[in-house]
Amino acid sequence: MAEKVKKETEPTPEEVQEQVAQETQEENANHHTEDKSDKKKKSKKDKKDVQIEELEGQLHEFQDKHLRLQAEFDNFRRRTLKEKADLIKSGGESVLISILPVIDDFERALDSLKSVADEDAGKQGTLLIYNKFKDFLKQNNIKEIEAINQDFDVDLHEAITKIPAPSDEMKGKVVDVVQKGYCLNEKVIRFAKVVIGE
Repeated sequence: MAEKVKKETEPTPEEVQEQVAQETQEENANHHTEDKSDKKKKSKKDKKDVQIEELEGQLHEFQDKHLRLQAEFDNFRRRTLKEKADLIKSGGESVLISILPVIDDFERALDSLKSVADEDAGKQGTLLIYNKFKDFLKQNNIKEIEAINQDFDVDLHEAITKIPAPSDEMKGKVVDVVQKGYCLNEKVIRFAKVVIGE
């Protein structure tokens, strides 16, 4: 009886083979599912890496655009400030140029009043208005261009004619001024019309 029980508990070689085959199948199945999960993990990691790279590329692109835009704005701001300063500096240039012939007329009037006595009310009034005009020009940074007895300078003077120089020292110099020239903030707004000695 003990032998019968022993025989029943011991598996036969066929049963052993069957059991080994079954275990092998299970291992293969487990291994196969592990491969699939590994592939899924790898593909998820690959997708995340690609996404990260794309986002980094976009970030660099946006940073570059931002820097360029900032630089353009700085240039624009500087340019507009400079233009504004230039406008303020020479804003009333056309008005001031229009006043210059009035100054010329006052100077001619004073020349014609040389023979009149200094106590004359007309002469004093003309002189007073002329001096106010001169002060107005100074306040607006308009300066008269020095011309008489100066070397001829094409940047400041406009030659009308040439005459024989009264002396050798006056050759190439301004002998007479026909119309005075003026500068506004170191910029010539009217050239001095002069006569040159040769």
